[in-house]
Amino acid sequence: MTITILHPDTQKITVTIPVTLLNRLDERIPKRQRSEFIIEAIEEYLALAEQAAAIEETAGAWTDENHPDLRTNADIDRWLANLRANWAAQGG
Repeated sequence: MTITILHPDTQKITVTIPVTLLNRLDERIPKRQRSEFIIEAIEEYLALAEQAAAIEETAGAWTDENHPDLRTNADIDRWLANLRANWAAQGG
């Protein structure tokens, strides 16, 4: 028997989901592992949503006028090679 101890800062909620989705969940995830699975799924989805929001918020921050030294693929390759060489020199 597996007993999962919930973090003390948790709260039970009621969620309504389509029966077909519940059936899929039942087929793949044992009932005593649902909460952990759902928590991980929500965390992963929110991380992606937060990344997308950050990308949207910063859209247009980079312009060729501000970085003329990185206009071509060769420029970018040179910059990356230099960056990686610095990391290697620092032991990273």
